[in-house]
Amino acid sequence: MASFVDRVVLHVSGGAGGHGCVSVRREKFKPLGGPDGGNGGDGGNVLLRVDGQTTTLLNYHHAPHRSAPNGGPGKGDLRHGHNGEDLVLSVPDGTVVKDQDGTVLADLVGEGAEFVAAPGGQGGLGNAALASVKRKAPGFALLGTPGVSRDVVLELKSIADVALVGYPSAGKSSLIAAISAARPKIADYPFTTLVPNLGVVQAGDVRYTVADVPGLIPGASEGRGLGLEFLRHVERCAALVHVLDCATLEPGRDPVSDLETIEAELANYAVDGALGGGDAVPLNDRPRLVALNKVDVPEARELAEFVRPELESRGYRVFEVSTASHEGLRPLTFAMGEVVVQAREQRPAATAAPRVVLRPKGVRGPEFTITREERNLEPLWHVHGDKPARWIQQTDFNNEEAVGYLADRLAKLGVETELFKQGARPGDAVLIGPEDDGVVFDWEPTMVGGAELLAGPRGTDLRFADIDRPTREQKRQDYQERMDAKAAARAELEAERAAGVWTESVDARSDRGTGDRPDPA
Repeated sequence: MASFVDRVVLHVSGGAGGHGCVSVRREKFKPLGGPDGGNGGDGGNVLLRVDGQTTTLLNYHHAPHRSAPNGGPGKGDLRHGHNGEDLVLSVPDGTVVKDQDGTVLADLVGEGAEFVAAPGGQGGLGNAALASVKRKAPGFALLGTPGVSRDVVLELKSIADVALVGYPSAGKSSLIAAISAARPKIADYPFTTLVPNLGVVQAGDVRYTVADVPGLIPGASEGRGLGLEFLRHVERCAALVHVLDCATLEPGRDPVSDLETIEAELANYAVDGALGGGDAVPLNDRPRLVALNKVDVPEARELAEFVRPELESRGYRVFEVSTASHEGLRPLTFAMGEVVVQAREQRPAATAAPRVVLRPKGVRGPEFTITREERNLEPLWHVHGDKPARWIQQTDFNNEEAVGYLADRLAKLGVETELFKQGARPGDAVLIGPEDDGVVFDWEPTMVGGAELLAGPRGTDLRFADIDRPTREQKRQDYQERMDAKAAARAELEAERAAGVWTESVDARSDRGTGDRPDPA
């Protein structure tokens, strides 16, 4: 079973916000108590925080799906829902957070450094918060928005001052064990070191950290062996030490060719340029020392003395060492300390955090954009923007009043005006939100403004009722038809009187009702 993991893909989801509540206060002798629905609570965030006690990403390798708690729903009597607690995930110092495309989102260095990997959703407002002078008792509430769900890549890049690089079985683990208190696994076969080992070295007044990286082979930068998996641990190092095996029995290998091979692999490795530490210098451009190892073997000492002038002519500082007899280790540790001190002096001095002054911008950019697309040979107007997309998530489309409130918000934001400017016509399809989770509706320009002025039962909007307003011509025709019907009825009654059914005329009865009496017959 794996005991060290330095790269995982983490699936994180923020908590969903709680829904707002629709409630009306009910109290004796107060039939119109008013709305008292509470707001929903916000969902919890997923936080990545550096913890000094965490040294591996093994926990997230076994359980890569992490979700924060949801916010509580609002209740009546102005009882607001509880906020979801933040989910804090501990990560080692030096963890780099990336998205699926490889873009660096955060470089977590230092105890307590944190990053919000997945923000929680926003709680919905209750009808008490939506009440206004014109909208006395809203019959709807806003829904809570879902939390952000995404995949992030966590990469652990060890924080060390010096890295030991070289072929497998070159003696790197033996060297770090000889100069520090680290006790890595040491054996006489390749790829004994499967995880990076860190050791603290004291050279005079200088204390620094040395990293033992698993052995490199030709093609390591392209994925061969274990080099590519662990070269990321070299990125933060200020200097490199080439550990060359002078006692190898493999044919075709010698210290010079080994050095050239490792240098080529270091040159092909791409260093992240967005790290918080600013160590974007290519690996082959950093200070490098050469340690000719295993000189306690006579043949190895002869080979080391033979290749040393060649390596020094190339600009390397060369040290002949033996991890078995500890020969030459003290000069090597002091030389590494000098390189570390120079690197620390070249770093910009840490300054106090600048005072943050918030200055609101006087002019804001557009809060939404509209693009024209084609779908099934018909125009489709796509509304982009955080506000419209969030408003869609907050709307209960089973409530007419809530839909009317959404129409008013969009009109106030200027969506209707922009659709007119871009040439949209009534009946065109309008999409608000992302392609996979948006809402498509037929645009009707008459559906604008004034929901609070429409009298109707709570939860309804008269703009959605199937009411056909008659035109003036229709009203004129209806009036003429009524007058014609009245005239026909009067003529029928007069004909019945003339036939002897009635003894007086209809007009005479009408005059009598007003006080005028007809002449006697």
